[in-house]
Amino acid sequence: MLKGSSTLSVLRRTRLDEVPADRGGERKASGPAGATRLAAIDGLRLVAALAVAAFHYVGTTTPHFWGDNDPRQFAPALHEISRYGWLGVEFFFMISGFVICLSCWGRTPVQFVVSRISRLFPSYWCAVLLVVALVLIARLGHLQAATPIDPRTILGNLTMVPGPLGLQLIAGVAWTLWVEARFYLLMAIMLCFGLTYRRMLAFCGAWLTLAVIARELDSTVLDELFIGKYAGLFVTGIALYLMHRFGQNLVLWLLAGFAWCYELTVLNDRVVAHAVKPADGGAISWAVCAAILTCFLAVLALAGIGPLARLRWRWLVTAGALTYPFYLVHQSIGIPVAKGLLQTVPALGVLPSMAVAAAFSLLLSAVIYRTVESPLMRVLRRQLTRGMSPGQRSTDTTAPHQGEPAGPRGQLNPPTGEHPNPNLPMPADAGRIPSDA
Repeated sequence: MLKGSSTLSVLRRTRLDEVPADRGGERKASGPAGATRLAAIDGLRLVAALAVAAFHYVGTTTPHFWGDNDPRQFAPALHEISRYGWLGVEFFFMISGFVICLSCWGRTPVQFVVSRISRLFPSYWCAVLLVVALVLIARLGHLQAATPIDPRTILGNLTMVPGPLGLQLIAGVAWTLWVEARFYLLMAIMLCFGLTYRRMLAFCGAWLTLAVIARELDSTVLDELFIGKYAGLFVTGIALYLMHRFGQNLVLWLLAGFAWCYELTVLNDRVVAHAVKPADGGAISWAVCAAILTCFLAVLALAGIGPLARLRWRWLVTAGALTYPFYLVHQSIGIPVAKGLLQTVPALGVLPSMAVAAAFSLLLSAVIYRTVESPLMRVLRRQLTRGMSPGQRSTDTTAPHQGEPAGPRGQLNPPTGEHPNPNLPMPADAGRIPSDA
């Protein structure tokens, strides 16, 4: 009896660094036993992508998008709403903090890097090459292409970091992937030390502090390294994930509150960047942006630690599966499709042309997911994990489940790997969700 008590005491001490002290290691399951994912978050990712698409289709008055077809003329009310759609990018980053923390918990840095490379590059390469093909076809038809293409630009874009290389983006929305990549780098560094509750708290606190210092020093280098413009979004998502995994407590809510106050303050930089001349519709309101973003936060909290976490609607998983490829193609391919329809069938009208382009982009994203992303992802993971031990290889090919049953003392069982069909959700047998914006 004494020996058993001693063993239990040792086990508790070894897990002390893994749990919030004020919770005693207990955590309520986020959903029914055996639940495989947080379906609501899948749906929220598509909502974020559709918000960005609405901004590009109706919310912007940029001449090279629609020329003389000014959205303020053919859809004034829709334009007023959609001009705030760029906040969908901020929502993506918030969701990313949650799901990337979920996906890398219990992994090694190598496993995490393999999962990110194989997850992001297949659809991205496909989108870039499709735009290149579209431009070449336009040239053969003696049509004017909005995107100048040359071999150097193509090669630089295939790296996914054309912006830092001083090149024009072929897939215009891909600038967000460079922001995500820097977040992944910070998480990979943390994985070198191992993820625990207390270490993640220290990491989030240090990240926000360094982001503040970077702004105080007006240091471009530090601001780029610590992603000062979006750090609060990622940290808020991480705090919500820690609540999901370990339960809510005052420390986590204070962390989320500080990160949110920081983010709403620096949000003004983004608001100024999207401001337009009064003649073009007036300035963007910071107060409206802050209110919309706070609503996004509330919905994510409901999906991660609230009643929406219990949703098990498979159509939400299907919606999430289309998010990443749709986000990549809706602007660079969807807008040329709409413009082509307007030129070919002028009687169709601007809004119907946009609706057809959006539907086409969704259909194309489904094709990319089924025929390119899923099979090429498996090939990449298989090749990148060659030479690893069987245990390491299985961890890179089977995804951790969202909302998995609790293990000893209410703790989540550590993820054992990644599903053959990786990060972006799959309609039938989905694994986890990463961010993709």
